[in-house]
Amino acid sequence: MSATTLPWEQPNTRIEGYVRQVRRKFFRHKLAVWGLAVMILLILIALLAPWLAPYPPNEVMNAFGAKPSAAHWLGTDQVGRDVLSRLLYGTRVSLFIGFATVAIYVTFGTFVGMAAGYYGRWLDMAVMRITDIFLSFPYMLVVLVIVSVLGADMATIMFVLALFKWPTVAMLVRGSVLAAKELDYIKAGVALGFRMPRILLRHLLPTIIGPIIVSATFGVAGTILSEAGLSFLGMGVKSPQASLGNMLHDAQSLTVLTEQQWLWMPAGCMILIAVLAVNFVGDGLRDALDAKA
Repeated sequence: MSATTLPWEQPNTRIEGYVRQVRRKFFRHKLAVWGLAVMILLILIALLAPWLAPYPPNEVMNAFGAKPSAAHWLGTDQVGRDVLSRLLYGTRVSLFIGFATVAIYVTFGTFVGMAAGYYGRWLDMAVMRITDIFLSFPYMLVVLVIVSVLGADMATIMFVLALFKWPTVAMLVRGSVLAAKELDYIKAGVALGFRMPRILLRHLLPTIIGPIIVSATFGVAGTILSEAGLSFLGMGVKSPQASLGNMLHDAQSLTVLTEQQWLWMPAGCMILIAVLAVNFVGDGLRDALDAKA
């Protein structure tokens, strides 16, 4: 073992044993296993949408508002587009927004929280005051205003949602770092003269990764719902591009709700299934990563 390498950086069975323990505890959670299976299936559907969809999502056919049939399994919408094809592509868009937005704000929030928790002093105070400012805004109202000003498209939606969700991750990571940096092996790394990036990324981050993963998992479900809500209000993904939210937006009239259920039930059920699956996975990860469980 070299003088610049700490004992826990050497290959050993502890990490493998921990991973096996987490995996075993996760697979004991039956709902989490089912949620993971459903989530994998939805991701496959999203990736394979161009090959699974029977028609192009924006192709207009002669059947307007047609009921489900052998030609159109979920019918057609009021414009004459195949609902099944739009459902597959809409799932693709909604899942992409969910995962991409979470990846953006979790990454940013993690590094901001780590810096604030580790360095402390004026940086910690400044970051905490900024997070307080962001958390004091009426979230959905401000999002609607910003989207209406910048224009509703996928990039804007992801930017705005990430802008108001990173503070919660930063506060979570800051609290975890404040506790973890007092551990002996972190102090040993400082005493050995390791650089701050090495301490933060190789020692602190693996220690606090559990809460971050759980927060990110639940964040995917919340982002999918936020996108669906914005699109339903007409401030999200714009037609003709399909998303689960704007499929519900196109079915707001009382006539559609009562007489043309195939226009809104598939999208609503897909949102429900996706959110439940992600939340079940999050519950399983939270229990599996909890050392006291």
